[in-house]
Amino acid sequence: MIECSSLDEVRAAIDGLDQQIVQLLATRGAYVSQAARFKKDGDAVRAPQRVEQVIAKVKALAVEADASPVVVERVYRAMIAAFIDAELAEHATLQQRT
Repeated sequence: MIECSSLDEVRAAIDGLDQQIVQLLATRGAYVSQAARFKKDGDAVRAPQRVEQVIAKVKALAVEADASPVVVERVYRAMIAAFIDAELAEHATLQQRT
């Protein structure tokens, strides 16, 4: 992290991070879309046990990175919920084709 000397610098740094985050979300979304092909039903898409594994992993990563585990958990839960919705839609589309 670079020490900023103005609010404009902080905002520019955040804008740069947002660009990277969106690219990473696009990549994650592409993998989520692929995952729909391998799951037999909506329960497999929702996979609550897997969600909790991911949450535990990212909270530990947050501690290692000196980030707030609470913030990371909230962000990941929101992101996972959105990706589950997208994957359910993808799964439904794939089921209609078969």
